[in-house]
Amino acid sequence: MSDSALVVGGTRFIGRHVVDDLLENGYEVTIFNRGNHENPFAENDRVSRVEGDRTNREDLERARDEAEPNIVVDCVAYKPKEVEEAVDVFADVDGYVYISSGSAYGNEEIPKREGVTELCDCTAEQAEDDSAESYGPRKAEGDRVIFEAAENGVNATSVRPCIVYGPHDYTERLDYWLERVDTYDRVIVPGDGTNIWHRAYVEDVASALRIVAESGEPGEAYNVGDQRLVTLEEMLEVIADAADTEIEVVHAGERELAAADLEPTDFILYRPYPHVLDTNKLASLGWESTPVDEAMRRTMKEHRESDRDGAEHDPGRDAEERVLGVLDTI
Repeated sequence: MSDSALVVGGTRFIGRHVVDDLLENGYEVTIFNRGNHENPFAENDRVSRVEGDRTNREDLERARDEAEPNIVVDCVAYKPKEVEEAVDVFADVDGYVYISSGSAYGNEEIPKREGVTELCDCTAEQAEDDSAESYGPRKAEGDRVIFEAAENGVNATSVRPCIVYGPHDYTERLDYWLERVDTYDRVIVPGDGTNIWHRAYVEDVASALRIVAESGEPGEAYNVGDQRLVTLEEMLEVIADAADTEIEVVHAGERELAAADLEPTDFILYRPYPHVLDTNKLASLGWESTPVDEAMRRTMKEHRESDRDGAEHDPGRDAEERVLGVLDTI
């Protein structure tokens, strides 16, 4: 008899890849969600679906009872109280894993290490908030719920991804850069192109969640990110290779960007201070990451097949052209 897994979420980005990974590793899978998004596994007889609201305890219990899971992967716990409910409802499973975030770290250190780098504080108001500003504190408080549950005998663990990219990414953060490289031969990069914001390929995040659910130490958190870090400019070079094209990377400092009323932070995935996660703890469980070149080839292929263009992150090509005009006169 196959092991059973319950995925809370399971139809969009990370959750979709978690289901694929679990199926590839012999699990029978149940997904639990509200049904607000198309179910890519509707025709797969190894994937069952329970409809419900994860904030409703009775719905969570029904999903547990129907799936009878060995492991649970929780993709949509955004508030500490949701984690509290989950570790209680799933207290008897072999492994419950909560998706936290690299944003849970409260200190800017290089690299950020589990159990060493301090986590964000979380006020009562932040714990109930839905804003982007409270995201890190809420994730950190969810981690603390995991730690306490493990002390009470629950096989609960946490995985902290950095910026996740790959096929079916509805955030479209990387799609902006994929579209730029695929469309133009000159691409503006803010600053000198050497800034680093650690990224994690989504299939690797999915395998990390399964491995931690199976083999992680209760009460522990595990960082996940590409084992080869690339700068923003190196990322564009990797994208260009994946697109089989050539681009000119044009550096623009604050003064040049200001000519078009732009700032470096108007460009998605730019970060003034490096964000780097130590992934050795996860690797000690046998996890490996996909080579960045291969990950980007898969990502570009799906991007071209999709209708995503990252337009919501676009600072405006007209503005960029003004910056290029300034740079060309220097």
